[in-house]
Amino acid sequence: MSTPSLATQTAPAPHPLRTVTRIAWFLLGALFIFSGLIKLNDPVGTAYKLEEYFEVFAVDFGSFFLFFKSWSRLLSILLSSMEVILGVALLLRWHLRHTLWLLLGLLVFFTFLTFYSAAFNKVTDCGCFGDFIKLTPWTSFFKDVFLLVLWGIVFTHQRFLRHAFVQGTPGVMVMTFASAIAIGIGVRSLGHLPYFDFLPYKVGNDIGKLMKASAPMRYKYIMEKNGQTQEFTTYPDSTWTYKSMVALNPEDGPKITDFRVWNDEGDYTPELLRGNKLVLIIQNTEKADRDRNALINKLLTDAQASRANITPLIVTSSSPADFDVFRHNANFEVPFYYADATVLKSIIRSNPGFVLLKDGVVKGKYHYHDIPSVGKLEEKLQ
Repeated sequence: MSTPSLATQTAPAPHPLRTVTRIAWFLLGALFIFSGLIKLNDPVGTAYKLEEYFEVFAVDFGSFFLFFKSWSRLLSILLSSMEVILGVALLLRWHLRHTLWLLLGLLVFFTFLTFYSAAFNKVTDCGCFGDFIKLTPWTSFFKDVFLLVLWGIVFTHQRFLRHAFVQGTPGVMVMTFASAIAIGIGVRSLGHLPYFDFLPYKVGNDIGKLMKASAPMRYKYIMEKNGQTQEFTTYPDSTWTYKSMVALNPEDGPKITDFRVWNDEGDYTPELLRGNKLVLIIQNTEKADRDRNALINKLLTDAQASRANITPLIVTSSSPADFDVFRHNANFEVPFYYADATVLKSIIRSNPGFVLLKDGVVKGKYHYHDIPSVGKLEEKLQ
């Protein structure tokens, strides 16, 4: 009997866990990079979320956590950059064991935050994917549990990932470059506006339209009678006791529900959404940049004289007393109005910052580092 030649011999089947491990390795690294880049796109928004956590922790665990509020923007960039850097290191299998231990530290930290938010209903949105993807607290927690499972698979089966794509001096150079890119993305966005705006007030959106439902709202009513609970799509007779109601088509509801601008004379919101308006938003006078007041004043003056019939005004969330002092020091001589602080933070990630409106449609948004000329505003309004 002849023995089979080498050419006809089949290679041994790959271990079934090899494929599972490599899928887990890729997903874990890619999700960390994606999550970090989304946060670095809007480090100010991430910092707002960190401040919210610090305030909650200060109430529950002690005022010590308020100390970190002043460092929230630095922590925002550092934590977000770490996600990207460790994700890149994992995909390149650079110092794999050390990278996995560092990833575990981040995962445990994030899992604690999301569990705390979900279990005690403290922070309703963890900000895991910024404003790009909104997750409920429990969804965020289970997302982190899923990542921990992926980590466990990769950690316990590292033998299937022995080949490192970079090592030695080239590895250090690649990781230094990746770190510089990640940190640079965050720093650049911090000093200007996000590269991609996922908020309801992004350029091109019609604020007035987004304040209305896109379709008639439909509800179900949860009612009770004789100890029994029942749901109705139309309101029942008076023998039933009302418990609650739930929207059946929440996706058709208004995307903007809290936008309102006022002064001592009353509601200014309808007027703000008519005609051409250049809105200078000053979220907080205590933290507002003061170095560019001369440039801001020049643009406000030029806008008043513009042939595009632009009405300049200021909207702030500061108290009347604080803003009055700030306004006089800055020599701002245009009408001013008030709005909720959270709304202003959502409109623009700059303090101060400009928003250009045409009949309620956002035509432009400008960081105080990027103050435009009136000619640029006129182009946007054409």
